Amino acid sequence: MNLGTSAFPFCSLELISDMKIVYYCQHVLGMGHYFRSLEICKAFKDHEVILVSGGMSMNMPVPGHVREVSLLPLRMDPDFSRLESDSDIGTVEQIKAARKQALYDLFLCECPDLFMVELFPFGRKAFGFELIPIFDGIRQGRLCPSRVVCSLRDVLVEKNDIQAYESRVIAALNQWFDALLIHSDAAIIKLDETFSRMTDIRIPVVYTGFVTPRPLKGDRAVMRHKFGIDDDSRLIVASAGGGKVGFLLLDAVIRAFEMITLEADVHLWVFTGPFMESDSVRHLQEMGTDRILVSRFTPDFTACLSAADLSVSMAGYNTCMNILAARVPSLVWPFAQNREQRLRAERIAEMGGMRILEDADLEPKRLAGIMTRNLTEGACPGYSVDLDGAVHSLDWIQAWMETQRND
Repeated sequence: MNLGTSAFPFCSLELISDMKIVYYCQHVLGMGHYFRSLEICKAFKDHEVILVSGGMSMNMPVPGHVREVSLLPLRMDPDFSRLESDSDIGTVEQIKAARKQALYDLFLCECPDLFMVELFPFGRKAFGFELIPIFDGIRQGRLCPSRVVCSLRDVLVEKNDIQAYESRVIAALNQWFDALLIHSDAAIIKLDETFSRMTDIRIPVVYTGFVTPRPLKGDRAVMRHKFGIDDDSRLIVASAGGGKVGFLLLDAVIRAFEMITLEADVHLWVFTGPFMESDSVRHLQEMGTDRILVSRFTPDFTACLSAADLSVSMAGYNTCMNILAARVPSLVWPFAQNREQRLRAERIAEMGGMRILEDADLEPKRLAGIMTRNLTEGACPGYSVDLDGAVHSLDWIQAWMETQRND
């Protein structure tokens, strides 16, 4: 760790731990933000955590020390220009009003010691309508004096007016926040590369290391047995994160898979992601065979990767960190709409074990050749990366909060 630059909540009857934390996460496209937030919440096992989520329902089990409060869902439109809602729930303005009140009531009721906010103010500007009243309420004494921490990933996406954007972020950080946790290994990617005004931040800035679950010892054998794969066979795992994007990649992988010729048996396990359009999922499932299994989602994805001989995927934060944790050779096709996934993939690729796929590489015959070469090489990459970001976040916050209490 490096130091540097339910829609209607209810009151707890009893404090179950030394510290009460409200962790806010709003996911709008995939599920990476949610799963990274959940992993951090899991680390705070000796404290009471209230995970406030506001995107599409993930229906994921949470540990006993975590209580999830789901705000009415909102999402961004495909162009990321405005908020959208499901019409059967209500209009966007009706949902915004209900969410704003629910979040404020939660703070009045729970009085947390710590408010952790994922991404904002570096992103999720559209959700300031419900967050800023909380920040102002804390600072002006209308709400209990919670400490406020920003929880941020490694890479920021591009902005049209970078000067206005960075000025807004700096003003918000210095006015409302008490610390910034960056979930990255500073030896791999520093925030300075996508944010130029680090020296203007007047609160503590901490690099925690990357956040990811780890496969357990024996997961490889267990998962290969579950899939019916012996030691002499090869397994490819292909995935598309949440699934909103990535259909073209998975379609290409399945077509390429049919062209792979190796002496060993080769199997393919495809994960579409829970948010892929139903027609697209159906199309991929119809391409399945006795050696191709197409599933929407698994809560054991890291274990599945540990069983694989090759991963083919997008290059989102969570997927890349899962690949590093599983130490599996990988091919990644970065999301082209912004720089985030490509920059991350390039840094990891420099360490070996990961190759970046270009659009032309998705031509099935060409992709089959690339996949075959990676399976034949069979080298297990040895990444030297700090992947203990969740534990380091816990350790730093506990020590920091203790100093705050003693002041």
